[in-house]
Amino acid sequence: MSVEVHIGCVENLFTRMMFFQKTGDKETGHVHQHDHLTLLAKGKLKVTIDDQETEFTAPHMIYINKDKVHELQALSDNTIA
Repeated sequence: MSVEVHIGCVENLFTRMMFFQKTGDKETGHVHQHDHLTLLAKGKLKVTIDDQETEFTAPHMIYINKDKVHELQALSDNTIA
C-alpha cells in the first residue's frame, strides 16, 4: 500500500508528513540533493540507505545525507514520520 503524504511550506521551510497506515507500507527508494532530517514521531521504521538497513523506534531524528538512495518501510501500523 502507498504512503499518505501531506506537504507544507512556511517561511521557506518545507515539511512533508508521511503516514504509513499498515506494517510494510513503503516510501520507495529516492535521492535528494540536500541533507535532511526525518522525524519519526510514532511507530517503527526500517530505513535502507545504499543497501544498509537500520531500524528506528519513535521518537527519533533520522539524518540522511544528500545523494544517498534511501527507502523507508513501516515496521508497525500507524507509523508517522
